[in-house]
Amino acid sequence: MKLVSWNVNGLRACVRKGFLDYFNNVEADIFCLQETKLQEGQINLELKDYYQFWNYAEKKGYSGTAVFTKEKPLSVSYGIGKKESEPEGRVITLEYEKFFLVNVYTPNSKRDLSRIDYRLEWEDEVRSYLQELDSDKPVIYCGDLNVAHNEMDLKNSKSNRGNSGFTDEERGKMTRLLESGFVDSYRSLYPEKEDVYTWWSYMSKVRERNIGWRIDYFIVSKRIVELVIDSQIHCEILGSDHCPVYLDIEM
Repeated sequence: MKLVSWNVNGLRACVRKGFLDYFNNVEADIFCLQETKLQEGQINLELKDYYQFWNYAEKKGYSGTAVFTKEKPLSVSYGIGKKESEPEGRVITLEYEKFFLVNVYTPNSKRDLSRIDYRLEWEDEVRSYLQELDSDKPVIYCGDLNVAHNEMDLKNSKSNRGNSGFTDEERGKMTRLLESGFVDSYRSLYPEKEDVYTWWSYMSKVRERNIGWRIDYFIVSKRIVELVIDSQIHCEILGSDHCPVYLDIEM
């Protein structure tokens, strides 16, 4: 089973930059999007053989998630815990016979860290939610998680220490999640691989010089990590300031 996750940073713009070429070429069984930045009716994607599920943010041009899947899920839910009606459209959960798929766009703590308290509370709620799902059946958790977990996950770790996405608190929450029965699929296969990132600033020449961060993930329940065939980062794919990440798993 092939899965893709991509923060498209505005789906309408990404479509104009070749989104459908990549979508059709990769032929994923499940394709997850973050930061769609649109409302219902603002795009009409004809994706043959795919069911489409959207979670729109109330604020126009902001946040939003979507999942396109070939197999019809048993159930679909939006939000987590207390945030079942959260207004930013950040979570979609699909239940299948053998697993849950959770697509998430994690809140950024902001450059001045003004939202870090909200972010840390969010992390606790997500971890509890994933553990609850995992007690029923295995979980595949993906999306833009807005954190570079280890120093090798960003180019300039020393100068970014304490910045949004690389605070000790945010990194600690990721560590705690992984210690609670989950595995970073990419690092499970490539524990020492460096200079591979999923996000680059739009500042001049930053992407060309590969000054990036790895903040997009496929995380799986520990008990199914042996089913992971490959986990890839498609950094050659343009169209957004993020690139797609890919998971091949034998479910």
